[in-house]
Amino acid sequence: MAQYTLHEHDGLDTQDLAPNPLIQLQRWIEQARDAGMLEPVAACLATASTSGQPSARIVLIRQVSEQAVAFYTNHDSRKGVELAENPQAALCFWWDKLQRQVRVEGSVTRMSQDEAEVYFQGRPRGSQIGAWASRQSQPVENRAQLEDRVVATAEQFGDEAVPIPDFWGGYWLQPQAVEFWQGRNNRLHDRLRFTGDSTGWNVERLEP
Repeated sequence: MAQYTLHEHDGLDTQDLAPNPLIQLQRWIEQARDAGMLEPVAACLATASTSGQPSARIVLIRQVSEQAVAFYTNHDSRKGVELAENPQAALCFWWDKLQRQVRVEGSVTRMSQDEAEVYFQGRPRGSQIGAWASRQSQPVENRAQLEDRVVATAEQFGDEAVPIPDFWGGYWLQPQAVEFWQGRNNRLHDRLRFTGDSTGWNVERLEP
């Protein structure tokens, strides 16, 4: 017999949301953190090649400003290559404990290396070494080959500070649309979508 999820959380209305959807996203991330979500900033990032072939993966959103959201990666990775070809992307956050999701769609611009370095220098040293050692998205013969490269990279830098690689950095996704989804019973979920233009943000309710 089929089992169905019961959505017992409060509903969602326009007066519940901040006028700026990215401020509201910040609030929901904090509420997801308070609810005990393991990775409240994890989101599925979708990109596409110039031929229209989509790809998706989970990334961690490290910054949310009032204008954009930021993520970081190797510029030569699949997502980095696709963003160079087609600088449009979509994100989807999902917090099961709160029965909530947020969809973000917009254009992507590459962050300056000076800006990205601020984040890079705050990463654990092991992650800094890993960024240098990993040829992200490229085939590797075996795990040992990757681990040997990590050891060689660590020896190369010794006790010195690890600089940001020129092939690694950040991206800002500037949203044109942001949708907040709150689960409700009987599949009558609440969906409120912000769309932006030169005058600011407009919000409308979508049918579930």
